[in-house]
Amino acid sequence: MIALFDTLARPLMGLLEPENAHRLAINTLKLAPLAPPKADDARMAMRVFGLNFPNPVGMAPGFDKHAEVPDPLLRVGFGFVEIGTVTPLPQPGNPRPRLFRLNSDEGVINRLGFNSEGADAVLARLAARANEGGIVGVNVGANTDSSDRIADYVRQIEMFAPVASYFTCNISSPNTPGLRDLQQGRVFDELLSRVMDARARMSRKAGITPVLIKIAPDLTLSALDDVVGGARRHKVDGMVVGNTTVARPPGLRDQATAREAGGLSGRPLFALATRMLAETYVRVEGAFPLIGVGGIDSGATAVTKVRAGACLVQLYSSLIFRGLSLVGEIKTELVQALERGGHSKLDDLVGADAAAVTAEPWPE
Repeated sequence: MIALFDTLARPLMGLLEPENAHRLAINTLKLAPLAPPKADDARMAMRVFGLNFPNPVGMAPGFDKHAEVPDPLLRVGFGFVEIGTVTPLPQPGNPRPRLFRLNSDEGVINRLGFNSEGADAVLARLAARANEGGIVGVNVGANTDSSDRIADYVRQIEMFAPVASYFTCNISSPNTPGLRDLQQGRVFDELLSRVMDARARMSRKAGITPVLIKIAPDLTLSALDDVVGGARRHKVDGMVVGNTTVARPPGLRDQATAREAGGLSGRPLFALATRMLAETYVRVEGAFPLIGVGGIDSGATAVTKVRAGACLVQLYSSLIFRGLSLVGEIKTELVQALERGGHSKLDDLVGADAAAVTAEPWPE
């Protein structure tokens, strides 16, 4: 079924306006008769922030913003799915067009601006599939016009705790004005304090739900020091490195599209995101695990992320250019990497190259 989807549907989607193609992909997954996935190689199993992942390959947020298809995505072979970004109240996001393909670079620029059906609609869908199993994380954000953005995160921790496998606090999207300020100084400290307090309150009813922080790849190393220090001080459960970038690498071929405002993802983000992952790994010193995101488009790039410090990886943009069969290809390459090195489990590779990556010249 996955091969049929890639052969027939994906070429059609490439002809459509990107946001229309995305809607077609969601609707196709809703209707596709997908069988349960084959059991993953046991060597890929990971226990991360108290959860048992059958494999470390996740669907990044942004694809299933409204929790419409988490179970079909698990059936195509993802080890976990992160839905969202969700905002407390419905909001339309930025005006269209707001999603752009850089075909010759295998990159994507988006300025969606947290378009969301709102927390109530998403909660209803997640509650309806609560007995289905599988790891489904909830990526939460703030409404653009909110008078207290930190309260938006707290409110959603309280709402989703009974149905979320974990939370990711998205404080690093470049498309909501001022949102990245939440990564800085006393505001960041207040965010962590209030979010972790909310998690503690809800744990009496829903158990302990892991809380992760998603950071920008555009942080300076000094700012990264502060972010990691705050995350360690407040004992967050993990970090996601990282979001889209506002930078434009000089080697981009599609210069016309590259001038569009928004966050860049896909292959052009790989070098920067991987360097920031390694820099974060050496600063965290094993205090909590990391999810590596940004530019994963092959088994080899997934292995590079793991060796740079990621316990888990996520992808989305590359599926536009490579199709869903990429998920199986990555899992195959991860197993082969273990066999080549004589390792018995994926944990053995995590962070193996992090120190070396931080010594390389800074990526352009």
